[in-house]
Amino acid sequence: MMSRILVIKTGTTLPSLLAAQGDFEDWVIFGLGAPSDRISVADVQTGAPLPAPRDVAGIVITGSHSMVTDHEAWSERTAAWLCDAVEQHTPILGICYGHQLLAYALGGEVGDNPRGNETGTVNVYLNETGATDRLLGGLANPLRVHVSHQQSVLNLPIGAQLLAWSDRDQHQAFSIGDNVWGVQFHPEFNAAAVRAYTEDDREILRAEGQDPDRISAQIEETSHGTEILQRFARLTL
Repeated sequence: MMSRILVIKTGTTLPSLLAAQGDFEDWVIFGLGAPSDRISVADVQTGAPLPAPRDVAGIVITGSHSMVTDHEAWSERTAAWLCDAVEQHTPILGICYGHQLLAYALGGEVGDNPRGNETGTVNVYLNETGATDRLLGGLANPLRVHVSHQQSVLNLPIGAQLLAWSDRDQHQAFSIGDNVWGVQFHPEFNAAAVRAYTEDDREILRAEGQDPDRISAQIEETSHGTEILQRFARLTL
């Protein structure tokens, strides 16, 4: 039997989005474009067990409303497991919380983004390393992608390669070796999802001096995130 891509579910989306278009893992699975029998989901927030890393073809870690800096037991357990998965050279893609958790697990530093919340559809710029990267190389530069986060990777793990940055986050993407990636942006989001998060964060954004109406007006559909997820799925074959 072919090994499956494991989607590690680390949280649940806003109730309005959950009712309208499903949850984080559903969006990831749709974006990957892989057959359903090639994908499994482990909801680590509710205590689901994780398989041996050698028994999965690849790993995607979803976003979450939790904070890595809260050091919740389920999160710490998942971080330790990810270290084993990296050692097994399993392909891994961490998204937002997953990106931060992966960096933390490998010795990086996570904390509040010093530039404040980053929300909306933004330009993410690939550096020279990112432009030739196995996952991101050859895509549009800048990437047009969706973001919604309060915390960021403040310092990358030793040995990590910075791949991309944005105006409000210096570490939008990193890699370790040729099989591990973290992306702060949300390749699984569509415009409706990021619009809902912008509305939910309206008062926080205003308190930071940001304009939620301006951010909402600049939200647009983009295919770049889906391209990244589909590329990752192909890397697990």
